[in-house]
Amino acid sequence: MKTITLARCALFAAMALIIHVLESFIPPLLPIPGIKLGIANVITLAAVYILGNREAFFVLITRIVLGNMFTGQVLSLMYSLCGGVLCYVVTISLKRFFKENTIWFLGVLGAVAHSIGQTACAVMLFDSMSLVYYGAVMCMVSCISGTFTGLCAQFIIKHFGSIEGKNK
Repeated sequence: MKTITLARCALFAAMALIIHVLESFIPPLLPIPGIKLGIANVITLAAVYILGNREAFFVLITRIVLGNMFTGQVLSLMYSLCGGVLCYVVTISLKRFFKENTIWFLGVLGAVAHSIGQTACAVMLFDSMSLVYYGAVMCMVSCISGTFTGLCAQFIIKHFGSIEGKNK
C-alpha cells in the first residue's frame, strides 16, 4: 500500500473511530436495545466511493475492532463484525447501480444488511429463531438510520470526493 493511500485510510479510520466513540455517549433514541444511528457508517460508505473497496474494508475493520475496545463493548464485537461485513459486501456489490444522487438508498440497503448480519449472529449464538422477530424491528429502524447515514455520505461524496480524486 502506498504511503498516501495508507495515510488516507488512517484519516478515514480515525474519523470513523472518533464518531463511533462520540456516538456511544448519546443516549438511546428508542427504548429498544441495540438501536443506534450508526453515524460512523457515513465514513465507511464515503470511503467506498472516495478511497476504494479494499481501503474502505480497512477503515471498517479498524473502526469496529478499535471502537468496540475503546468504548468497552468488546462483547458486542462479534455482532458488529457480522453486521459490518455483511453491510460492506452489500455495499460493494451494489454500488455500481447507484449514482451520485441515489447513494442515500445504498445507505438504507447497507443498514438493513447490517441488521440482518447482527440478527443472524444472535440467532447462531443463542440458537433461537425467535430473535428473527427482533431482527425485523431492527430492519425497520435501519431504514430510518440508513437514510440519514446515506444522505450524509452522499453529501460528503458529492462535495469532497472530487477533491480526493484530483490528489490521487
